[in-house]
Amino acid sequence: MRSLRSGLSPASLLTGAATLVTLGALLVAAPAAQAADTPLRDLAAAKGKAIGTAVTGSKLTGTYGDIAGAQFNWLTPGNAMKWETVEPSRGTYNWAEADQIVAFAQAHNQQVRGHTLVWHSQNPGWLANGTWTPAELSTLLQDHISTEVTRYKGRLAAWDVVNEPFNEDGTYRSTLWYNGLGADYIAQALTWARAADPSAKLYINDYNVEGVNAKSTALYNLVKSLKERGVPIDGVGLQAHLILGQVPATFQQNIQRFADLGVDVAITELDIRMQLPSTEAKLTQQAADYKAVLDACVAVARCTGVTVWGFTDSDSWIPDVFTGYGAATPYDENYVPKPAYYAIATALGGTTTPPTGACSATYSVASQWNTGFTGQVRIACSGAALSAWRVSWSFGAGQQITQAWNATCAQTGAAVSCVNASYNGTVPNGGSVTFGFNAAWSGSNPVPVVTVG
Repeated sequence: MRSLRSGLSPASLLTGAATLVTLGALLVAAPAAQAADTPLRDLAAAKGKAIGTAVTGSKLTGTYGDIAGAQFNWLTPGNAMKWETVEPSRGTYNWAEADQIVAFAQAHNQQVRGHTLVWHSQNPGWLANGTWTPAELSTLLQDHISTEVTRYKGRLAAWDVVNEPFNEDGTYRSTLWYNGLGADYIAQALTWARAADPSAKLYINDYNVEGVNAKSTALYNLVKSLKERGVPIDGVGLQAHLILGQVPATFQQNIQRFADLGVDVAITELDIRMQLPSTEAKLTQQAADYKAVLDACVAVARCTGVTVWGFTDSDSWIPDVFTGYGAATPYDENYVPKPAYYAIATALGGTTTPPTGACSATYSVASQWNTGFTGQVRIACSGAALSAWRVSWSFGAGQQITQAWNATCAQTGAAVSCVNASYNGTVPNGGSVTFGFNAAWSGSNPVPVVTVG
């Protein structure tokens, strides 16, 4: 596709002038380095599967690079191998980012999935806007495939040779390639790719083909026909850009029917988007959805593995394309693993539990007078991070909040609940945020028991 661009824990109670609580993992978890007892790539390898991620080459440093190298055994360049990137003007090539990703993968003992050789989108202007005869177009396509695949011969394990050839109803998409060369451009592309690198696995990749439907049946019939004709085709890629709660019931059945044709199946671009803001319930559903996808792949021997389309929300294409949607990946924007991460680990045979207890909230009375007081709560993290927070307590002597700042506070009877403002939900590892409030009291002002939730 296009550019890449946690449960609640009981409080720890203290008495005295302040109350300290331990925050759980509603949008909270340990940092990446402590994400799981066993990295996802090791869990996947034990099951004979790949667990991959699409990456942006320029980001492969720091925490982003650490996670990409430690957790995944396959990498897919998000944009670096697309035609507009590698040949922005005719005959002028730019391999810098693609080479960077391949080198990173080799240094981290990872396989690379090439993406993508033939697509209707992200083609350079000189190609898309040109006027070509069929013979010229065929030569351009053959030269492009031969040049790119040969460059990485022996270093890439697989290629998404043809990307998104079908419409939703199963007819061929009207593209530069289909309109100029006919449906057989697919067979030609596969044949040219095989000649350029006989060892790389060759795939056709598409979206909305995860369940049994008209589009996936068209892909099935194409693969069956290619096999019968002796055209080199090793696998199909099911992109799996899914919506929360909408994993197709026929996912495993569909994987199996392709496998029964004698080809491999890979889940190539998995993300599961939700309408923002994310909530505990949505994250729980997302985790279940991720697990359902992984379970379907694990259950079919010829499903080679799963690649997520970016592992962190900060590198996801979703918000730029689907207005109001996001939070689609296993890590939040601060590289904190979400429930989806642990669901993937569980599906791959892991037994990790999201860690808790590395963030805390301290309640204190800053000043007090005969009819009221100013309270303050400081939320701090050490060894973890937050992307949202909520602090709750019950006043025991009739105190009433009259004003709050840097948080949205609501009180019903004695019960108070304060959530982050739009600008301070993020608490990085080693950082803190503070909010305050004014409240009325009469007679006594005992320190409340603060909880999270």
